[in-house]
Amino acid sequence: MEEGARTTTRTALLSESSSTTTLNLVLSTLVATCGSYTFGNAVGYSSPAESGIEDDLGLNTAEYSIFGSILTIGAMLGAVFSGKIADLIGRRGYCFVKQAMGVSEIVCILGWLAILFSKDAWWLDIGRFLVGCGIGVLSYVVPVYIAEITPKNVRGTFTSFSQLMIGFGQALTFLTGSLVNWRTLALIGIIPCLVHLLGLFLVPESPRWLAKCGRIKEFEAVLQFLRGENADISQEAADIIEYTENIQWISEDGILYLFQRKYAYSILVGVGLMVFQQLGGLNGFTFYTSVIFESAGKLRDYSNYSCLIERIISIIIEKGRHNSCCMTGFSSKLGTIAAAVVQILMTVLGVLFIDKCGRRPLLLISVAGTCLGCFLTGLSFFLQDLQSGKELIPILVLIGVLVFLGSFQLGLAGIPWIIMSEIFPINIMVSAGSLVTFVSWVGAWIIAVTFNFSFGWSTAGTFFIFAGICGVGILFIAKLVPETKGRALEEIQISITHSLQ
Repeated sequence: MEEGARTTTRTALLSESSSTTTLNLVLSTLVATCGSYTFGNAVGYSSPAESGIEDDLGLNTAEYSIFGSILTIGAMLGAVFSGKIADLIGRRGYCFVKQAMGVSEIVCILGWLAILFSKDAWWLDIGRFLVGCGIGVLSYVVPVYIAEITPKNVRGTFTSFSQLMIGFGQALTFLTGSLVNWRTLALIGIIPCLVHLLGLFLVPESPRWLAKCGRIKEFEAVLQFLRGENADISQEAADIIEYTENIQWISEDGILYLFQRKYAYSILVGVGLMVFQQLGGLNGFTFYTSVIFESAGKLRDYSNYSCLIERIISIIIEKGRHNSCCMTGFSSKLGTIAAAVVQILMTVLGVLFIDKCGRRPLLLISVAGTCLGCFLTGLSFFLQDLQSGKELIPILVLIGVLVFLGSFQLGLAGIPWIIMSEIFPINIMVSAGSLVTFVSWVGAWIIAVTFNFSFGWSTAGTFFIFAGICGVGILFIAKLVPETKGRALEEIQISITHSLQ
Protein backbone atom coordinates (compact mmCIF):
# COMPACT_ATOMS: atom_id res chain seq x y z
CA MET A 1 0.00 0.00 0.00
CA GLU A 2 2.85 2.39 0.77
CA GLU A 3 4.31 1.62 -2.62
CA GLY A 4 0.96 2.56 -4.13
CA ALA A 5 1.15 5.90 -2.38
CA ARG A 6 4.68 6.42 -3.70
CA THR A 7 3.50 5.57 -7.22
CA THR A 8 0.70 8.06 -6.87
CA THR A 9 3.20 10.73 -5.91
CA ARG A 10 5.42 10.02 -8.91
CA THR A 11 2.72 9.64 -11.56
CA ALA A 12 0.15 12.28 -10.74
CA LEU A 13 -0.13 15.77 -9.52
CA LEU A 14 -3.24 15.84 -7.41
CA SER A 15 -5.24 18.29 -9.46
CA GLU A 16 -8.32 20.11 -8.31
CA SER A 17 -11.38 20.57 -10.39
CA SER A 18 -12.04 24.25 -10.44
CA SER A 19 -10.31 27.51 -9.75
CA THR A 20 -13.67 29.29 -9.63
CA THR A 21 -14.62 30.86 -6.35
CA THR A 22 -18.27 30.02 -5.86
CA LEU A 23 -20.86 31.68 -3.66
CA ASN A 24 -21.25 28.44 -1.68
CA LEU A 25 -17.52 28.37 -0.96
CA VAL A 26 -17.50 32.00 0.16
CA LEU A 27 -20.55 31.46 2.38
CA SER A 28 -19.05 28.35 3.98
CA THR A 29 -15.80 30.21 4.68
CA LEU A 30 -17.56 33.24 6.16
CA VAL A 31 -19.63 31.05 8.45
CA ALA A 32 -16.54 29.16 9.61
CA THR A 33 -14.66 32.38 10.32
CA CYS A 34 -17.41 33.47 12.69
CA GLY A 35 -15.55 31.12 15.02
CA SER A 36 -12.41 33.20 14.49
CA TYR A 37 -14.36 36.34 15.37
CA THR A 38 -15.43 34.60 18.59
CA PHE A 39 -11.73 33.92 19.24
CA GLY A 40 -10.76 37.57 18.77
CA ASN A 41 -13.73 38.75 20.80
CA ALA A 42 -12.68 36.57 23.74
CA VAL A 43 -9.03 37.69 23.61
CA GLY A 44 -9.99 41.36 23.37
CA TYR A 45 -12.49 41.33 26.22
CA SER A 46 -10.27 41.58 29.29
CA SER A 47 -8.73 45.00 28.64
CA PRO A 48 -11.85 47.21 28.22
CA ALA A 49 -13.64 45.26 30.96
CA GLU A 50 -10.86 45.55 33.54
CA SER A 51 -11.75 48.78 35.35
CA GLY A 52 -15.47 48.00 35.43
CA ILE A 53 -15.00 44.51 36.84
CA GLU A 54 -12.52 45.68 39.47
CA ASP A 55 -14.86 48.47 40.58
CA ASP A 56 -18.10 46.45 40.57
CA LEU A 57 -16.82 43.20 42.07
CA GLY A 58 -13.93 44.57 44.12
CA LEU A 59 -11.21 42.50 42.44
CA ASN A 60 -7.60 43.42 43.05
CA THR A 61 -4.87 43.32 40.42
CA ALA A 62 -3.82 39.75 41.27
CA GLU A 63 -7.39 38.45 41.06
CA TYR A 64 -7.96 40.15 37.73
CA SER A 65 -4.68 38.76 36.42
CA ILE A 66 -6.01 35.27 37.18
CA PHE A 67 -9.21 36.13 35.30
CA GLY A 68 -7.22 37.25 32.27
CA SER A 69 -4.74 34.37 32.21
CA ILE A 70 -7.19 31.53 32.86
CA LEU A 71 -8.41 31.94 29.28
CA THR A 72 -5.09 30.47 28.14
CA ILE A 73 -5.40 27.52 30.52
CA GLY A 74 -8.86 26.74 29.19
CA ALA A 75 -7.58 27.04 25.63
CA MET A 76 -4.80 24.54 26.39
CA LEU A 77 -7.40 22.04 27.61
CA GLY A 78 -9.56 22.71 24.56
CA ALA A 79 -6.53 22.21 22.32
CA VAL A 80 -5.82 18.79 23.84
CA PHE A 81 -9.26 17.54 22.84
CA SER A 82 -9.79 19.67 19.72
CA GLY A 83 -8.57 17.13 17.19
CA LYS A 84 -10.45 14.22 18.72
CA ILE A 85 -13.67 16.22 18.99
CA ALA A 86 -13.36 17.33 15.38
CA ASP A 87 -12.74 13.80 14.14
CA LEU A 88 -15.42 12.08 16.22
CA ILE A 89 -18.26 14.48 15.58
CA GLY A 90 -17.19 16.28 12.43
CA ARG A 91 -15.76 19.67 11.74
CA ARG A 92 -19.09 21.39 11.11
CA GLY A 93 -21.91 22.20 13.49
CA TYR A 94 -24.62 20.26 11.67
CA CYS A 95 -26.27 19.51 14.99
CA PHE A 96 -25.74 21.65 18.06
CA VAL A 97 -24.48 18.97 20.43
CA LYS A 98 -22.86 16.57 17.96
CA GLN A 99 -20.48 18.65 15.84
CA ALA A 100 -17.22 20.32 16.70
CA MET A 101 -17.85 23.97 15.93
CA GLY A 102 -21.32 23.82 17.42
CA VAL A 103 -20.04 22.26 20.64
CA SER A 104 -17.31 24.89 20.88
CA GLU A 105 -19.74 27.76 20.48
CA ILE A 106 -22.11 26.32 23.08
CA VAL A 107 -19.23 26.12 25.54
CA CYS A 108 -18.35 29.74 24.74
CA ILE A 109 -21.97 30.82 25.29
CA LEU A 110 -22.02 29.13 28.68
CA GLY A 111 -18.81 30.94 29.55
CA TRP A 112 -20.16 34.33 28.53
CA LEU A 113 -23.33 33.73 30.54
CA ALA A 114 -21.26 32.88 33.61
CA ILE A 115 -19.35 36.14 33.21
CA LEU A 116 -22.54 38.10 32.54
CA PHE A 117 -24.28 36.95 35.74
CA SER A 118 -21.18 36.62 37.94
CA LYS A 119 -21.27 38.08 41.45
CA ASP A 120 -17.70 37.23 42.46
CA ALA A 121 -14.30 36.23 41.10
CA TRP A 122 -15.16 32.52 41.21
CA TRP A 123 -17.88 32.73 38.56
CA LEU A 124 -15.81 35.13 36.49
CA ASP A 125 -12.97 32.61 36.36
CA ILE A 126 -15.31 29.72 35.52
CA GLY A 127 -16.79 31.73 32.66
CA ARG A 128 -13.41 32.79 31.34
CA PHE A 129 -12.14 29.21 31.56
CA LEU A 130 -15.13 27.91 29.56
CA VAL A 131 -14.63 30.55 26.89
CA GLY A 132 -10.98 29.48 26.71
CA CYS A 133 -11.96 25.84 26.23
CA GLY A 134 -14.24 26.84 23.37
CA ILE A 135 -11.72 28.96 21.51
CA GLY A 136 -9.05 26.31 22.05
CA VAL A 137 -11.12 23.95 19.89
CA LEU A 138 -12.01 26.67 17.38
CA SER A 139 -8.36 27.65 16.90
CA TYR A 140 -7.76 24.16 15.44
CA VAL A 141 -11.04 23.36 13.73
CA VAL A 142 -11.64 26.58 11.78
CA PRO A 143 -8.41 26.69 9.69
CA VAL A 144 -8.54 22.94 9.06
CA TYR A 145 -12.15 23.13 7.86
CA ILE A 146 -11.42 26.05 5.52
CA ALA A 147 -8.32 24.35 4.11
CA GLU A 148 -10.29 21.17 3.39
CA ILE A 149 -13.10 22.88 1.47
CA THR A 150 -11.10 25.29 -0.71
CA PRO A 151 -9.27 24.70 -4.02
CA LYS A 152 -5.50 24.88 -3.93
CA ASN A 153 -5.21 28.16 -5.84
CA VAL A 154 -7.20 30.16 -3.24
CA ARG A 155 -6.65 28.09 -0.11
CA GLY A 156 -4.16 30.48 1.46
CA THR A 157 -6.34 33.53 0.86
CA PHE A 158 -9.47 31.91 2.25
CA THR A 159 -7.70 30.44 5.27
CA SER A 160 -6.17 33.86 5.99
CA PHE A 161 -9.66 35.25 6.50
CA SER A 162 -9.58 33.42 9.83
CA GLN A 163 -6.81 35.69 11.12
CA LEU A 164 -8.53 38.74 9.67
CA MET A 165 -11.68 37.94 11.62
CA ILE A 166 -9.64 37.48 14.80
CA GLY A 167 -8.28 40.98 14.27
CA PHE A 168 -11.75 42.39 13.67
CA GLY A 169 -13.00 40.65 16.79
CA GLN A 170 -10.25 42.16 18.94
CA ALA A 171 -10.57 45.66 17.52
CA LEU A 172 -14.37 45.85 17.63
CA THR A 173 -14.49 44.41 21.14
CA PHE A 174 -12.14 47.09 22.38
CA LEU A 175 -14.09 49.84 20.62
CA THR A 176 -17.40 48.52 21.94
CA GLY A 177 -15.95 48.13 25.42
CA SER A 178 -15.18 51.85 25.52
CA LEU A 179 -18.90 52.57 25.07
CA VAL A 180 -20.65 49.94 27.23
CA ASN A 181 -20.10 48.32 30.63
CA TRP A 182 -18.48 44.94 31.10
CA ARG A 183 -21.72 42.99 31.56
CA THR A 184 -23.17 44.40 28.35
CA LEU A 185 -19.90 43.59 26.60
CA ALA A 186 -20.20 39.98 27.79
CA LEU A 187 -23.77 39.86 26.47
CA ILE A 188 -22.57 41.19 23.11
CA GLY A 189 -19.94 38.43 23.11
CA ILE A 190 -22.75 35.87 22.83
CA ILE A 191 -23.99 37.33 19.53
CA PRO A 192 -21.20 36.00 17.24
CA CYS A 193 -21.54 32.59 18.90
CA LEU A 194 -25.24 32.49 18.04
CA VAL A 195 -24.60 33.74 14.50
CA HIS A 196 -22.05 30.97 14.03
CA LEU A 197 -24.39 28.31 15.38
CA LEU A 198 -27.22 29.35 13.07
CA GLY A 199 -24.90 29.71 10.10
CA LEU A 200 -23.62 26.18 10.53
CA PHE A 201 -26.96 24.86 9.28
CA LEU A 202 -26.22 26.46 5.90
CA VAL A 203 -22.79 24.97 5.21
CA PRO A 204 -21.65 21.43 4.37
CA GLU A 205 -19.37 19.05 6.22
CA SER A 206 -15.72 18.88 5.19
CA PRO A 207 -15.63 16.74 2.03
CA ARG A 208 -12.30 15.17 2.98
CA TRP A 209 -13.70 14.14 6.36
CA LEU A 210 -16.66 12.51 4.58
CA ALA A 211 -14.24 10.66 2.28
CA LYS A 212 -12.29 9.44 5.30
CA CYS A 213 -15.52 8.10 6.82
CA GLY A 214 -16.37 6.25 3.60
CA ARG A 215 -19.46 8.37 2.89
CA ILE A 216 -18.62 8.65 -0.80
CA LYS A 217 -21.98 9.82 -2.14
CA GLU A 218 -22.16 12.59 0.44
CA PHE A 219 -18.53 13.45 -0.29
CA GLU A 220 -19.21 13.86 -4.01
CA ALA A 221 -22.37 15.87 -3.39
CA VAL A 222 -20.59 18.26 -1.02
CA LEU A 223 -17.63 18.68 -3.37
CA GLN A 224 -20.00 19.49 -6.24
CA PHE A 225 -21.85 21.96 -4.02
CA LEU A 226 -18.62 23.77 -3.16
CA ARG A 227 -17.12 23.79 -6.66
CA GLY A 228 -20.30 24.75 -8.52
CA GLU A 229 -23.10 22.94 -10.27
CA ASN A 230 -21.35 22.85 -13.66
CA ALA A 231 -17.85 22.12 -12.40
CA ASP A 232 -16.16 18.85 -13.34
CA ILE A 233 -15.11 17.33 -10.01
CA SER A 234 -14.23 13.87 -11.29
CA GLN A 235 -10.45 14.24 -11.17
CA GLU A 236 -10.35 16.03 -7.83
CA ALA A 237 -12.75 13.52 -6.27
CA ALA A 238 -10.74 10.59 -7.62
CA ASP A 239 -7.48 12.05 -6.27
CA ILE A 240 -8.94 12.60 -2.80
CA ILE A 241 -10.49 9.13 -2.65
CA GLU A 242 -7.31 7.44 -3.90
CA TYR A 243 -5.16 9.25 -1.36
CA THR A 244 -7.61 8.50 1.46
CA GLU A 245 -7.76 4.81 0.56
CA ASN A 246 -3.96 4.56 0.35
CA ILE A 247 -3.47 5.69 3.94
CA GLN A 248 -6.79 4.80 5.55
CA TRP A 249 -5.59 1.30 6.40
CA ILE A 250 -2.81 2.80 8.53
CA SER A 251 -4.54 3.32 11.88
CA GLU A 252 -1.98 5.64 13.42
CA ASP A 253 -4.05 8.39 14.95
CA GLY A 254 -2.45 8.58 18.38
CA ILE A 255 0.21 10.70 20.03
CA LEU A 256 2.74 7.85 20.18
CA TYR A 257 2.41 7.22 16.45
CA LEU A 258 3.51 10.77 15.71
CA PHE A 259 7.06 10.01 16.79
CA GLN A 260 8.00 8.07 13.68
CA ARG A 261 10.65 9.07 11.19
CA LYS A 262 8.20 9.50 8.32
CA TYR A 263 6.21 12.09 10.30
CA ALA A 264 9.21 13.87 11.82
CA TYR A 265 9.39 16.58 9.18
CA SER A 266 5.73 17.63 9.34
CA ILE A 267 5.69 17.55 13.16
CA LEU A 268 8.92 19.57 13.32
CA VAL A 269 7.54 22.21 10.97
CA GLY A 270 4.15 22.46 12.70
CA VAL A 271 5.49 22.57 16.24
CA GLY A 272 8.43 24.81 15.31
CA LEU A 273 6.24 27.46 13.72
CA MET A 274 4.01 27.61 16.79
CA VAL A 275 7.04 27.89 19.08
CA PHE A 276 8.44 30.86 17.17
CA GLN A 277 5.00 32.43 16.90
CA GLN A 278 4.50 32.43 20.67
CA LEU A 279 8.05 32.78 22.02
CA GLY A 280 9.02 35.60 19.68
CA GLY A 281 7.74 38.35 21.95
CA LEU A 282 3.99 38.74 21.34
CA ASN A 283 2.88 38.48 24.95
CA GLY A 284 6.00 40.33 26.04
CA PHE A 285 4.88 43.34 24.04
CA THR A 286 1.51 43.06 25.74
CA PHE A 287 2.86 42.90 29.29
CA TYR A 288 5.77 45.35 29.18
CA THR A 289 3.54 48.42 28.82
CA SER A 290 2.40 48.33 32.44
CA VAL A 291 6.04 48.46 33.57
CA ILE A 292 7.55 51.02 31.24
CA PHE A 293 4.74 53.47 31.92
CA GLU A 294 4.52 52.79 35.64
CA SER A 295 4.91 56.49 36.40
CA ALA A 296 1.96 57.36 34.17
CA GLY A 297 -0.74 55.96 36.44
CA LYS A 298 -2.39 52.77 37.61
CA LEU A 299 -0.66 49.58 36.61
CA ARG A 300 -2.63 47.44 34.15
CA ASP A 301 -2.11 44.27 32.17
CA TYR A 302 -2.94 45.19 28.58
CA SER A 303 -4.30 42.22 26.68
CA ASN A 304 -4.70 43.74 23.23
CA TYR A 305 -2.83 45.96 20.85
CA SER A 306 -5.23 48.89 21.16
CA CYS A 307 -4.38 49.51 24.83
CA LEU A 308 -0.70 49.02 24.08
CA ILE A 309 -0.53 51.66 21.36
CA GLU A 310 -2.87 53.99 23.23
CA ARG A 311 -0.63 54.12 26.30
CA ILE A 312 2.53 54.59 24.23
CA ILE A 313 1.06 57.43 22.19
CA SER A 314 -0.46 58.93 25.31
CA ILE A 315 2.92 59.14 27.01
CA ILE A 316 4.61 60.54 23.92
CA ILE A 317 1.97 63.23 23.52
CA GLU A 318 1.98 64.06 27.22
CA LYS A 319 5.76 64.50 27.13
CA GLY A 320 5.44 66.99 24.30
CA ARG A 321 2.51 69.02 25.62
CA HIS A 322 2.18 71.30 28.60
CA ASN A 323 -1.53 70.68 28.95
CA SER A 324 -1.68 66.90 29.05
CA CYS A 325 -5.23 66.83 30.43
CA CYS A 326 -6.55 68.35 27.24
CA MET A 327 -4.88 65.64 25.21
CA THR A 328 -6.26 62.60 27.04
CA GLY A 329 -9.33 62.14 24.84
CA PHE A 330 -7.34 62.76 21.66
CA SER A 331 -4.60 60.30 22.58
CA SER A 332 -7.17 57.63 23.42
CA LYS A 333 -8.85 57.99 20.06
CA LEU A 334 -5.53 58.16 18.25
CA GLY A 335 -4.26 55.06 20.04
CA THR A 336 -7.37 53.08 19.16
CA ILE A 337 -7.26 54.16 15.52
CA ALA A 338 -3.51 53.44 15.24
CA ALA A 339 -3.92 49.96 16.68
CA ALA A 340 -6.91 49.09 14.52
CA VAL A 341 -5.32 50.44 11.34
CA VAL A 342 -1.98 48.69 11.83
CA GLN A 343 -3.49 45.38 12.87
CA ILE A 344 -6.21 45.13 10.24
CA LEU A 345 -4.28 46.75 7.38
CA MET A 346 -1.34 44.38 7.68
CA THR A 347 -3.66 41.40 8.00
CA VAL A 348 -5.49 42.47 4.84
CA LEU A 349 -2.16 42.77 3.04
CA GLY A 350 -1.32 39.26 4.14
CA VAL A 351 -4.64 37.96 2.81
CA LEU A 352 -4.07 39.67 -0.54
CA PHE A 353 -0.52 38.44 -1.06
CA ILE A 354 -0.43 34.96 0.49
CA ASP A 355 -1.51 33.13 -2.69
CA LYS A 356 0.58 35.43 -4.88
CA CYS A 357 3.85 35.61 -2.97
CA GLY A 358 3.54 32.30 -1.12
CA ARG A 359 3.76 31.30 2.54
CA ARG A 360 7.54 31.26 2.95
CA PRO A 361 8.29 34.80 1.65
CA LEU A 362 5.58 36.36 3.83
CA LEU A 363 6.76 34.38 6.84
CA LEU A 364 10.36 35.45 6.31
CA ILE A 365 9.39 39.12 5.99
CA SER A 366 7.12 38.83 9.02
CA VAL A 367 9.69 37.19 11.30
CA ALA A 368 12.43 39.57 10.15
CA GLY A 369 10.14 42.48 11.02
CA THR A 370 9.33 41.12 14.47
CA CYS A 371 13.05 40.61 15.06
CA LEU A 372 13.67 44.26 14.17
CA GLY A 373 10.78 45.42 16.37
CA CYS A 374 12.09 43.47 19.35
CA PHE A 375 15.60 44.80 18.78
CA LEU A 376 14.43 48.43 18.63
CA THR A 377 12.39 47.99 21.79
CA GLY A 378 15.32 46.38 23.58
CA LEU A 379 17.57 49.17 22.36
CA SER A 380 15.23 51.77 23.87
CA PHE A 381 15.47 50.04 27.26
CA PHE A 382 19.24 49.79 26.87
CA LEU A 383 19.45 53.54 26.28
CA GLN A 384 17.20 54.07 29.26
CA ASP A 385 19.57 52.05 31.46
CA LEU A 386 22.45 54.21 30.21
CA GLN A 387 20.36 57.33 30.86
CA SER A 388 21.09 58.37 27.31
CA GLY A 389 18.87 59.65 24.50
CA LYS A 390 15.89 60.43 26.71
CA GLU A 391 14.12 62.32 23.95
CA LEU A 392 14.68 59.46 21.53
CA ILE A 393 13.41 56.64 23.77
CA PRO A 394 9.63 57.23 23.42
CA ILE A 395 9.88 57.50 19.64
CA LEU A 396 12.08 54.39 19.48
CA VAL A 397 9.58 52.46 21.59
CA LEU A 398 6.69 53.52 19.37
CA ILE A 399 8.55 52.56 16.21
CA GLY A 400 9.57 49.22 17.70
CA VAL A 401 6.02 48.36 18.76
CA LEU A 402 4.48 49.38 15.43
CA VAL A 403 7.11 47.47 13.46
CA PHE A 404 6.56 44.39 15.60
CA LEU A 405 2.78 44.62 15.45
CA GLY A 406 2.57 45.21 11.72
CA SER A 407 5.12 42.51 10.90
CA PHE A 408 3.46 39.97 13.17
CA GLN A 409 0.05 40.52 11.61
CA LEU A 410 1.45 40.28 8.09
CA GLY A 411 2.37 36.64 8.37
CA LEU A 412 3.36 35.14 11.70
CA ALA A 413 -0.08 35.63 13.21
CA GLY A 414 -1.93 33.48 10.72
CA ILE A 415 0.35 31.56 8.35
CA PRO A 416 1.51 28.95 10.94
CA TRP A 417 -2.16 27.96 11.35
CA ILE A 418 -2.56 27.75 7.57
CA ILE A 419 0.49 25.53 7.18
CA MET A 420 -0.66 23.42 10.13
CA SER A 421 -3.92 22.74 8.29
CA GLU A 422 -2.05 21.70 5.13
CA ILE A 423 0.89 19.47 6.05
CA PHE A 424 -0.49 16.64 8.22
CA PRO A 425 -1.68 13.41 6.56
CA ILE A 426 -5.28 12.56 7.31
CA ASN A 427 -4.38 9.50 9.40
CA ILE A 428 -2.48 11.64 11.95
CA MET A 429 -4.41 14.88 11.50
CA VAL A 430 -6.30 14.50 14.78
CA SER A 431 -3.34 13.91 17.08
CA ALA A 432 -0.91 16.15 15.20
CA GLY A 433 -3.38 19.03 15.08
CA SER A 434 -4.10 18.72 18.80
CA LEU A 435 -0.38 18.60 19.60
CA VAL A 436 0.45 21.70 17.57
CA THR A 437 -2.50 23.66 18.96
CA PHE A 438 -1.55 22.64 22.49
CA VAL A 439 2.06 23.76 21.93
CA SER A 440 0.80 27.15 20.75
CA TRP A 441 -1.27 27.76 23.87
CA VAL A 442 1.45 26.43 26.18
CA GLY A 443 3.90 28.86 24.58
CA ALA A 444 1.51 31.74 25.21
CA TRP A 445 1.11 30.65 28.83
CA ILE A 446 4.87 30.29 29.40
CA ILE A 447 5.57 33.84 28.23
CA ALA A 448 2.69 35.21 30.30
CA VAL A 449 3.98 33.49 33.45
CA THR A 450 7.72 34.12 33.07
CA PHE A 451 7.76 37.58 31.54
CA ASN A 452 7.68 39.57 34.78
CA PHE A 453 10.63 37.56 36.14
CA SER A 454 12.71 38.06 33.00
CA PHE A 455 11.75 41.71 32.84
CA GLY A 456 12.89 42.19 36.43
CA TRP A 457 16.18 40.54 35.56
CA SER A 458 16.88 42.79 32.56
CA THR A 459 14.48 44.99 30.62
CA ALA A 460 16.70 45.35 27.58
CA GLY A 461 17.89 41.75 27.81
CA THR A 462 14.33 40.42 27.69
CA PHE A 463 13.62 41.97 24.31
CA PHE A 464 17.06 41.17 22.96
CA ILE A 465 16.27 37.53 23.80
CA PHE A 466 13.00 37.85 21.90
CA ALA A 467 14.95 39.32 18.96
CA GLY A 468 17.35 36.37 19.13
CA ILE A 469 14.47 33.88 19.07
CA CYS A 470 13.04 35.66 16.03
CA GLY A 471 16.46 35.50 14.40
CA VAL A 472 16.56 31.73 14.87
CA GLY A 473 13.03 31.66 13.47
CA ILE A 474 14.28 33.23 10.24
CA LEU A 475 16.80 30.40 9.80
CA PHE A 476 14.16 27.79 10.69
CA ILE A 477 11.72 29.07 8.08
CA ALA A 478 14.37 29.49 5.41
CA LYS A 479 15.76 25.98 5.86
CA LEU A 480 12.81 23.81 6.86
CA VAL A 481 9.38 25.27 6.11
CA PRO A 482 8.02 24.03 2.75
CA GLU A 483 6.17 26.21 0.26
CA THR A 484 2.59 24.96 -0.02
CA LYS A 485 1.18 27.60 -2.37
CA GLY A 486 -0.71 26.18 -5.34
CA ARG A 487 -0.44 22.54 -4.26
CA ALA A 488 -3.28 20.18 -3.43
CA LEU A 489 -3.47 19.01 0.17
CA GLU A 490 -2.92 15.40 -0.86
CA GLU A 491 0.15 16.33 -2.89
CA ILE A 492 1.64 18.28 0.03
CA GLN A 493 0.97 15.56 2.57
CA ILE A 494 2.29 12.69 0.46
CA SER A 495 5.48 14.54 -0.48
CA ILE A 496 6.20 15.53 3.14
CA THR A 497 5.42 12.10 4.56
CA HIS A 498 7.71 10.31 2.10
CA SER A 499 10.50 12.91 2.06
CA LEU A 500 12.30 11.11 4.92
CA GLN A 501 11.65 7.57 3.72
